[in-house]
Amino acid sequence: MTEASEGKAKTCVVAEWRVPISGMLYKVEFEHGKTSGKRVIWVNGNEVYRNDWMFKLVGDVGFLIDNVQCIIRVIPAESFKYEYHLVVGGKILENYIKQQEHNTKTWISILHNIEYRVVFDRSTQNVFLNGVKREEKTEFVDGGTDTVFHENNHKFIVSSRSSGVKNGGILFYLLIDDKQVPEALVDDDLERATSISC
Repeated sequence: MTEASEGKAKTCVVAEWRVPISGMLYKVEFEHGKTSGKRVIWVNGNEVYRNDWMFKLVGDVGFLIDNVQCIIRVIPAESFKYEYHLVVGGKILENYIKQQEHNTKTWISILHNIEYRVVFDRSTQNVFLNGVKREEKTEFVDGGTDTVFHENNHKFIVSSRSSGVKNGGILFYLLIDDKQVPEALVDDDLERATSISC
């Protein structure tokens, strides 16, 4: 939270998005003063950008999430309204999400009222648990690899195995305490802004 944000509450959130970055899911909220040009960006409830007065009511606002460059693009629409688009890592959010779906596998499990979000990045072979990169070594096993780690007395195994079918690729699994966890599918709401009227 910046010094400027202390004591300042959200007044008019006009758009919000959920963005997966480095194994973590971030909630981005955007305030836009339609007469003052005011722009405020909140990431997971923390203010990361504020400008209370801008002469130009449209344009781009840049900010970082976990060292990834993000831009909120304010575009004029019909009847003195605006459209809001989020760009992540140089890609429109929808295209960024598609790239994430291709490059990562995600599993979500709740054990003893604790949510575990495990993300395997296929391009880097990194494993994230609740947004924290795990440093465990990957071991070669018969037919593929296993990455084993422990958290809160639970044993996690991220496994990759050949599909056994020509051009079938590699299959990825998560086992927690020797039970397979189904892969989480990307929610349609993840890639769309939610417009909120003030």
